[in-house]
Amino acid sequence: MVLVLSRTYFPEGTNGKLACDGELICCTIELPWRENEKRVSCIPEGYYLLRKRYSRKFQWHIEVVAVKNRSSILLHPANNAMKELKGCIATVTQFSGVGLGLQSRQAFAKVKNLVYEALEQSSIVSLIVQS
Repeated sequence: MVLVLSRTYFPEGTNGKLACDGELICCTIELPWRENEKRVSCIPEGYYLLRKRYSRKFQWHIEVVAVKNRSSILLHPANNAMKELKGCIATVTQFSGVGLGLQSRQAFAKVKNLVYEALEQSSIVSLIVQS
């Protein structure tokens, strides 16, 4: 399964649309592009693998694997990129501004169910990040 994240960059944040087979799954918010600097930048455009990950803070969520010069890049719920993210990708149902969104947990449940179902069927799940 291939997910495609198409981004629009702004100085205050990055808004995106996450799709699979041309069908919109949800919107995304991220930090602005700041040369892939840890904890203050969104990740570079490119091809990544996704896997399940568990932490006490986010419970079961999704990890973006092998991001150059970065670690622990996740897909997880958040509604304000600048206040809640440190380089991760947050799923949102709709935008409420640049780097801002609504109903993040609902959007994340949708993405998580889709990705986990594919992984449980031994499928490779990848993410293409593009502008």
